Amino acid sequence: MAVRNSLEPPVQGNHLTVSAPAPAPTALGRAAEEAAAEALLGHRFTRIELLREALTHRSAAPAHPGGRGAGAKGAGSNERLEFVGDRVLGLMIAEWLAERYAREQEGQLGPRLAVLVSQPVLADIAEQIGLPAVLAVAEGESKAGVRRRATVLADAVEAAIGALYMDGGIEAARGFVRRAWGAAMTGQAAPPKDAKTALQEWAQGRGHPLPDYLVASREGPPHAPVFVISVTIAGRTGTGTAGTKRAAETEAATDLLARLK
Repeated sequence: MAVRNSLEPPVQGNHLTVSAPAPAPTALGRAAEEAAAEALLGHRFTRIELLREALTHRSAAPAHPGGRGAGAKGAGSNERLEFVGDRVLGLMIAEWLAERYAREQEGQLGPRLAVLVSQPVLADIAEQIGLPAVLAVAEGESKAGVRRRATVLADAVEAAIGALYMDGGIEAARGFVRRAWGAAMTGQAAPPKDAKTALQEWAQGRGHPLPDYLVASREGPPHAPVFVISVTIAGRTGTGTAGTKRAAETEAATDLLARLK
C-alpha cells in the first residue's frame, strides 16, 4: 500500500467542474472511505470532491441512479477525470521511460509505453493497490461484478491520476505513478514487441489463422469517437476500447495476449 505523502500545493488555474457522488449512508462512513482512498493514493486532498468523483462509477453517479436517469450522459461519474488522467499518465510514463532508457529511440520507447498504459496493466495495478474496495458502484452493478471488470478498474486508475493532478499538481501525480508502476517498469528488460505483431506471431507459430479484428461498437461524437474492438484466436477473445481503431486494436491484442499466456 502506498505511503501517504505530505500535502502537495494545488495547481493554480487548473479548475475542473466536478459533481460529488451520492452521499454515503453516514458522514463517518464516507470520511473513513475517503481516508482509506487517500492512503491508497498517498495524497491528502484539499478538494475532496475531486477524490469523490474519481471513485464514482457512472452507475453510482447522482445524475444516473442505477445507470439511468436525466442529465448529461455520465455526469457526476469519473469519466471526465479519466479523460484528464489518461493524458497525465501518458506524459508521466513517457518522461520516466526517457530517463530510464536514455539510449533508446521512439521505435523502442513506443512499445514500452503502450504496454505500461494498457488496460491489463492498469487493471492489475488497481487490484494491487486495493482500488476496487473504495470504488463507488451501484448495488446492482456491484452484484454483477462490475467493480472487478478490467475496463472499470483501468478507468478508475486514470481518474484517480486525474484527480491527483487537479488537486496536487504534477508532482502528486508523478509520485503516485512512480510508486504504483514501479514493478511494471522494472519488469521490462528488452523493449516489448508491438501487441498486434506479437499476437500475429503467436498465431502463426501455432498454425492458427491470422487475427481478425472486428469493430464491436462505435460511440461518441465524430470529433471524439470511442471504438470497442474484439479479436479472437483459438476460442479466446480479447477486447480493446480507445479513441481510434488502431489504438483499440492494440488494446484488444494486448488483452488477448494476456489471456492466452
